[in-house]
Amino acid sequence: MSAAMDTESTYSGYSHYSGHSKKAHRQGRDRHKSPRSKDGSRSEKSVTIQTPPAEPLLGNDASRAEEGQDDNWGETTTAITGTSEHSISQEDIARISKDLEDSVGLDCKRYLSLTVAAVLGLLVFLTPIAFILLPQILWRDDLEPCGTVCEGLFISVAFKLLILLIGTWALFFRQPKADIPRVFVFRALLLVLIFLFVFSYWLFYGVRILDSKDTNYQGIVQYAVSLVDALLFIHYLAIVLLELRQLQPMFTVKVVRSTDGESRYYSLGHLSIQRAALVVLENYYRDFTVYNPALLTASKSRAAKHMAGLKVYNVDGPGNNASGQSRAMIAAAARRRDSSHNELYYEEADHERRVKKRRARLVVAVEEAFTHIKRLQAEEQQKAPGEMMDPREAAQAIFPSMARALQKYLRTTRQQQYHSMESILQHLSFCITNNMTPKAFLERYLSPGPTLQYDRDRWFSKQWTLISEEAVTSGLQDGIVFVLKCLDFSLVVNVKKIPFIKLSEEFIDPKSHKFVLRLQSETSV
Repeated sequence: MSAAMDTESTYSGYSHYSGHSKKAHRQGRDRHKSPRSKDGSRSEKSVTIQTPPAEPLLGNDASRAEEGQDDNWGETTTAITGTSEHSISQEDIARISKDLEDSVGLDCKRYLSLTVAAVLGLLVFLTPIAFILLPQILWRDDLEPCGTVCEGLFISVAFKLLILLIGTWALFFRQPKADIPRVFVFRALLLVLIFLFVFSYWLFYGVRILDSKDTNYQGIVQYAVSLVDALLFIHYLAIVLLELRQLQPMFTVKVVRSTDGESRYYSLGHLSIQRAALVVLENYYRDFTVYNPALLTASKSRAAKHMAGLKVYNVDGPGNNASGQSRAMIAAAARRRDSSHNELYYEEADHERRVKKRRARLVVAVEEAFTHIKRLQAEEQQKAPGEMMDPREAAQAIFPSMARALQKYLRTTRQQQYHSMESILQHLSFCITNNMTPKAFLERYLSPGPTLQYDRDRWFSKQWTLISEEAVTSGLQDGIVFVLKCLDFSLVVNVKKIPFIKLSEEFIDPKSHKFVLRLQSETSV
């Protein structure tokens, strides 16, 4: 805790937050220790992961401490804790270690497939050249003169190989975006086809040309040209299977996040389940709002409180009949729970009121802070009366005036774990550099943005697990459901086929647009 306070006090914008007494520290520690002492009887398999905050702008206060804060909280004291709200069991820790071991196997498999593809590609490009050079090396004196025809064929082979090399580099040698659990079926089939094709050419070349030492050099060169032409056609086939086949939308998938129910719809073509999962994850990081477990804490604590309200005791002992009293207590507890919707209504109304109030304070504070910044033109820089600053220094100068309002707003909306002070300063410096308005600066904080908007270390999950009843290499079909699971939540994907649409045509003659004006005595026309 003291390390976090030292880190926070190094910034000038937070000098007024670090000037609180040791008594306030003891009160804050006692307030956070009391819930933990009540939870001392929980299972031994449950552990709490404690992570030190990296450059904390805001303390990770629990939501229950936030509910008891008034609008003037934070003026004199600051309570900081570095304890995470997440807890995982020993089984989860064992599963994480197993996933790390599996990732080593995936890396070996990926490098092995890249090595096989590179060796096969090198064999493909060296084969036509070897077909042309081997007769010149082994029995050059016995070859028939070829002349201009062979020289033209040499130029043709050279340019075709160059085109094939560029196309292969663009299609196959791209940095992989993810590791998939199974092989890509079409790519594996293409590699097998290329290997069989080149092997058959070498077999024919060895039997009909090398053994017999054919002297018709023009025919040998044309044989090499035919190999290059066939390789170009295989490359066209690869483009159709790997790139063009999946472009036409055939299925609509609904992606639902298991924790909060947020959903999106996407259109996909003919893809396997594992490749469809990759497309879903790429769109998830772009379209879904960042996962915030702190927003679920209030609902869970409220549900636990109402479930704890039902307690039945048999005071007369196990041998006596106290069913009437038990039924009365159950009915009283049920009536008490029936009023829980009123509590929920007033809780949400009070939370919305606090959010709107602190949002208004934040907007006013940011607008006032931006009024102190003025961009100097080139001719004004020589005669500027004040001190000139770069964007970083300007951001550090105006940040303290808005820091308190921003801190309280992020705590109220439970976004403090996604915004460190360094990230806010960088964003403020970026806005000042590009002459952006206060509204543009606040856009990131007033509403939760997509997952990619935030720091990568705060949301990125390196390991996803694909759960499917069908084989992951099989294609998408109507009604298939698969799940993408990470440590904190799951994405449930439901596949529906786009229905066949029958569109008919009806012709309307433009000359049929004739109208008659019907006049009546009571009309105004």
